[in-house]
Amino acid sequence: MLRATVIAIALAAAAGMAGAQPAPSPTAESTASPTPVDSSVLKVCSDANNLPQSDDKGQGYENKIAEALAHDLKRKIEYTYFPQRMGFVRNTLRAQDETTHQFKCDVIIGVPKDYDLTATTQPYMRSTYAIVVPASAEFRDFKSAADVLNLPAARLRTLRIGIFARTPGSDWVLKNNLLDHATLYAVQSGDPNVNPQSVVGADLTAAKIDAAIVWGPVAGFLVNRHTGSTPWVVLPFKPDPQIRFDYELSMGVRLGEKEWRDTLDRWIGSHHADINRILSAYHVPLLDEKGEIMSDKN
Repeated sequence: MLRATVIAIALAAAAGMAGAQPAPSPTAESTASPTPVDSSVLKVCSDANNLPQSDDKGQGYENKIAEALAHDLKRKIEYTYFPQRMGFVRNTLRAQDETTHQFKCDVIIGVPKDYDLTATTQPYMRSTYAIVVPASAEFRDFKSAADVLNLPAARLRTLRIGIFARTPGSDWVLKNNLLDHATLYAVQSGDPNVNPQSVVGADLTAAKIDAAIVWGPVAGFLVNRHTGSTPWVVLPFKPDPQIRFDYELSMGVRLGEKEWRDTLDRWIGSHHADINRILSAYHVPLLDEKGEIMSDKN
């Protein structure tokens, strides 16, 4: 199960991408024959303010994937919005309209592979946590997160790194004895309009921290949106035997809806290249099946 940033679906649910929710007990929703999915509408469960994943203006990469899916299935697209945090699945995928008694939405575009609260498709994305740093002289030639440990010892021990509690970033800081100058952020606040990218982005811009460890899609979004005089760069973590940095994401559907899940599986299986193009446009660091950073090959 993804921790903190990745589960901005249980996400931070997006940070989030947020602690884990317990697996649900069997209910009538999960054991009874499901209501057939409407074949004319792609009803998407989403967050209205969770960039880079999604927003109500269709600007997130999950929005773009949903649009491509709806186009190919020849369906119009409709959204049901709820903040991607505790209660997201209950208030979207499992929720029924009080008038029609139909489910409000039929698919969550991004959930962890083998997520407890939904049935999941085959993964369509494998990404990794990353460090975001300014492209200053000391970081300019770095290619991966491991390079940060090559800084002079005196500089390394004073590096102000922003981390989120209970994420691989906090594990990495502890492992390398870098906690003294770290800044710890909560994965969730009481404000659904506040998300990880807005919090750490503001502090990086204000130079309150020197670096931030965030989920890869958030890292790419921060770098792409930054407009300061010194660019920012993404330093991805490669797979590590001691700390898990990389995770796979799938689409989530209701338990028992095998035909609908199979439809989504077929679409994903034949559109990996298209999905990767969407993710690359958002500067998402992607890993291949061997765990290698795909951008390293370009």
